[in-house]
Amino acid sequence: MRLPLACCAPFVYRFAVIFVLLQTGFARERGPRVEVVCPKAPSPVKLADRQILVYELHITNFDTVPLTLKRLEIFPGKDQSKLLKTISDNALSAIVSPAGSMGGTKDSTTIPPGKRAIIFLWIEEELGQRQPTSLKHRMVFAAGLPGDDKAAPSSETVLEDFSVPVDLSAAPLLGSPFTSGVWFASDLANDSNHRRTLIAIDGYVHAPERFAIDWIKVGSNGDSHHDEAARNENWWGYGEPIHAVADGDVTQVLDGIPENTPRVLPTTTLDNIAGNYVIVRIAPNRFVTFAHLQHGSVKVRPGDHVHKGDLLGLLGNSGNSTAPHLHFQVTDGNSVLQSEGVPFVLEKFTDLGPGSDYEPAKHLSIPRELSIPGNNAVVEFGRLEKTK
Repeated sequence: MRLPLACCAPFVYRFAVIFVLLQTGFARERGPRVEVVCPKAPSPVKLADRQILVYELHITNFDTVPLTLKRLEIFPGKDQSKLLKTISDNALSAIVSPAGSMGGTKDSTTIPPGKRAIIFLWIEEELGQRQPTSLKHRMVFAAGLPGDDKAAPSSETVLEDFSVPVDLSAAPLLGSPFTSGVWFASDLANDSNHRRTLIAIDGYVHAPERFAIDWIKVGSNGDSHHDEAARNENWWGYGEPIHAVADGDVTQVLDGIPENTPRVLPTTTLDNIAGNYVIVRIAPNRFVTFAHLQHGSVKVRPGDHVHKGDLLGLLGNSGNSTAPHLHFQVTDGNSVLQSEGVPFVLEKFTDLGPGSDYEPAKHLSIPRELSIPGNNAVVEFGRLEKTK
């Protein structure tokens, strides 16, 4: 049965009002068709005389054309009057990588349709500044490939406000894992292999090595080894005692992976990539991994309670390792790979300067406290003090 026109009029009127309201609601620019995700909130940590915030932004292009990220602006909280950092051009390309690759590639700021790129952020600030509870990001995109007409300024779209919370919890305070000596702190930087390694397992992506360090002992000759480098025994660190860096409980142990020949790339799987290792839980959501230990050297078992300074094993060359060293990382979960790397600080050490300039008889000597070491820095630890 057809309704009289008079009865239909109110419905037509209401529809017209709704249509006008919808038009009004969508009057603003839609912005870039992207999804942005921050997998792990940054937490401030001291590095020498600076403070750093380290985190990633995963950007997925849901448009039908390539999108080129032109500029990234970062603000402390909602305060747009104070610009914390602007990144563009080559500086931006250097910190963006396509998903599935390591390190920057040419035109890595261009994201093809249906693809993902990762921005690896490493924000440095002066010490003593009050930390915001969040960071606001403003991203400027251009449609099309660089150089195309579509990538002209007229095609630019802006994601005005993508906010990331800041985790203000204190970083764990750790002692030295070594009895003493001079050590090279390798691979702790925004462009390092550790930093750029993302691991996809069981449907999730993790960055367990976000703050990982490869510790290599430096000998009296100013080098990592003496005589023939193909022998593990000729590396100064091989067989060095590795100690607990804080009180805690042993949660995982693996000992049975054979030693590698130095300078020979081994074949590894997810099961043996860390070689022989120990994980110690030092807080409810903080786990320390000591990896690439010497075969047969592990002195603890799961469930053991250890004190800072207790012997865990000996430095070796097992797993995904081409030379004797200690792979050291702190994560938020009880797994070498399926966890997120979190910052930590060392109680004290002496900064001897960058490894590229280090000479045993001539080097810097700067005392550091409550800090992580700089990338590829040579540091010296005093004699280990046990808590018990």
